[in-house]
Amino acid sequence: MIAPLATAPSATLPAVETRLLEGGGMRLNVATTAGEPGFTPLVLFNGIGANLELLEPFVAALDPRIPTVRIDAPGIGHSPRRLRPYRFRGLARAVGEICDQLGHRGALDVFGISWGGAAAQAFTRYHRHRARRLILAATSMGAAMVPASPRVLLRMVSPARYLNPNYLTEIAPQIYGGDLRQKPHLLREFAGKIRGTTLLGYLQQLIAGIGWTSLWWIWRMRQPVLVMAGSDDPLVPHVNARLMARLIPKSRLVTYDCGHLFLLTRLQQVAPEVNAFLLNEDPLAGPG
Repeated sequence: MIAPLATAPSATLPAVETRLLEGGGMRLNVATTAGEPGFTPLVLFNGIGANLELLEPFVAALDPRIPTVRIDAPGIGHSPRRLRPYRFRGLARAVGEICDQLGHRGALDVFGISWGGAAAQAFTRYHRHRARRLILAATSMGAAMVPASPRVLLRMVSPARYLNPNYLTEIAPQIYGGDLRQKPHLLREFAGKIRGTTLLGYLQQLIAGIGWTSLWWIWRMRQPVLVMAGSDDPLVPHVNARLMARLIPKSRLVTYDCGHLFLLTRLQQVAPEVNAFLLNEDPLAGPG
């Protein structure tokens, strides 16, 4: 269904329903917005250690007619801890079954940021006949990525930034870059929404991505893909976005003069791009 675009972020979050649902042997905390009939649902995968509430400003900025499905990974947010580790394929299966339970049995659009970008790629491959369009933000091809500096990677091994707000404020400029180098106060709202990260859940997210890469098949993707990246991203260097955009046949790269958290600091610019990609007949044309 093609409709006129919402060109500016909405001021309020649409009504959200949150519940625990089971799929693929996982019990996951799921938040949904209803949207309107005829609009393709958007499934959102968050970054490592990040609970679904952190995506609220982004969801509020989407066209309210788009139904959304957000999940907490096992052991993150309000999703129960899982004793056994999992891989991206298992998470993709679980989320697909949950979408079926929600009544979204047809086409799906997919969004992923950072770690969630890898999960979104895996979901798109596993559900390649259902995935319509894909948005990849501040992410890479997994193990085949151009890595961050060892100093940044060492800080990412621990979930401490999600457990200690003071520590997050201290290291944010170094690991996230961009606007946060000069304006660390922008993290206040972000930090206020952090909750429920467990050490086990965080470690299992790390395990899910060990050795995984989309390099072997990303060049065969047939879905339109919007690749979004920050030019000053210490965590996922910008060259990764350029490589993905070059390999994916139907893709468009949008770069922000910002860092890893451009979804937070540049939302006024990000929202029109995403709405245009999801709602325009030609998804790669950009905002009108």
